[in-house]
Amino acid sequence: VQLAESGGGLVQTGGSLRLSCAASGSIFRLNAGGWYRQAPGKTRELIAGVMSDGRTFYTNSVKGRFTISRDSVRNTIDLQMNSLKIEDTAIYICAAPSRSGDVPIGDYDYWGQGTQVTVSS
Repeated sequence: VQLAESGGGLVQTGGSLRLSCAASGSIFRLNAGGWYRQAPGKTRELIAGVMSDGRTFYTNSVKGRFTISRDSVRNTIDLQMNSLKIEDTAIYICAAPSRSGDVPIGDYDYWGQGTQVTVSS
């Protein structure tokens, strides 16, 4: 299973972007997963996650601005990012568990390569 992110790019402060994470190479269903980000010189951090039952997690710095969702038709996990700030600039990476069921957020086995998000003033 390979995960591929899309939707990154350059946006001005206050703007929006929508990232998508798709699974390729199999009939793997993306029922749960999360988004991480890694800024230059910083460690990778989990910023949002969704469980198979719909429960979500957001780190404090993105609460109220970012929304994670699952699209069962497109078989993607999306991240809607609004009110973007310069400090949101990072590589955004999606991840997903290999097993179904009640898998804790952050307990992931598959990883994408990442997509760059740059927020400018």
